[in-house]
Amino acid sequence: MAGISKGGIFQEKISPFLKNKMELLRKEYGEDSEEFNALYLQYKKTDIENVPEAENNRRHWEADVNDSETIIHGLERLYNQSLVIEPTMICAAHCRYCLRANYEIFTLSEEELLNIAKYCGKEEFHENLSEVLITGGDPLIVPKRLRYLIESIIEHAPNIRRIRIGTRLPLQDPNRIDNDVFEIFRRNKDKVRFEIATQINHSVEFFPETIEKFSLIRDLGVTIYSQNVILKGINDNINALINLYKKMRELGIEAHYLFHSVPMRGMHHFRTTVQKGLDLIKELTNSGAISGRVKPTYALMTDIGKIILYDGVINTKNDKNQILLKSSYKYEDRIKYNPNWKIPNTAFVDNNGYLSVWYLDGEE
Repeated sequence: MAGISKGGIFQEKISPFLKNKMELLRKEYGEDSEEFNALYLQYKKTDIENVPEAENNRRHWEADVNDSETIIHGLERLYNQSLVIEPTMICAAHCRYCLRANYEIFTLSEEELLNIAKYCGKEEFHENLSEVLITGGDPLIVPKRLRYLIESIIEHAPNIRRIRIGTRLPLQDPNRIDNDVFEIFRRNKDKVRFEIATQINHSVEFFPETIEKFSLIRDLGVTIYSQNVILKGINDNINALINLYKKMRELGIEAHYLFHSVPMRGMHHFRTTVQKGLDLIKELTNSGAISGRVKPTYALMTDIGKIILYDGVINTKNDKNQILLKSSYKYEDRIKYNPNWKIPNTAFVDNNGYLSVWYLDGEE
């Protein structure tokens, strides 16, 4: 779900578990196989990341929250009903296409987590703010801090009825998911609804150990869903996507977003065109190839938030390979729940108060 920057360089980090799986895939299928590269390319740092390209963003958006003019560390809000909490920026492995590759390294203290919980429970938020996404980094890496945060939210923010936890730990190092993690759900499952948000990009990532941990989590009454990213050379073909969503359906993992790869620094080689994503989602969802219960929604992660490509959303395209997208976000609504938010230089407010944004396309 997230990565870490260090000294301006996104360091390679591959867990021993993943290294072992890569070696097994190499031996079974070969280095040129889709199976091997579907895992290897997600984690192996290459020099191509350093080649200057049009993708220059260091963050996928800017949505930090402040309280009395002081930024609250590890807290972001772009949407009305939910906000994002980042208790740590540590992960078991670094995905090379990470959304948070350029965030600083930190793990919040219990005092900072308590302040966040109290912020979530402010009286003025009770009408609209009803859920949080705890991500990072990988919050399951620090189960004791995660438990403290969750139980603080339950105590101080009764308006929060749903807690989503973003993690790739079941895929990257499943042995670290132990009783400390399970106990979080056991102790609090009757007080709040839990959902696990994971990210699976290829069916080869469903290792036996991964399936076992997902099963144990689901047995505790936790809903598991996956968002997935179209990545060039990994899953940008219809057969890979069909196999992925069939496996998700088999294991009871719900589909969420199928993302176009974000235009961030070092990610040019992963990015298809937006049109290719549209072609893939059309064939995936309109062909009868997968169950209707596991069909994803194709989304672009823009500088102003997620945008779904409904009719009329794509406006025009300029000579810089940028697509102009019309959103249904109203500027006046955005600043009501995050007064700290500033319109990025890629966006503007139209005559009706809605935000439009330029989005850099990928290439074939």
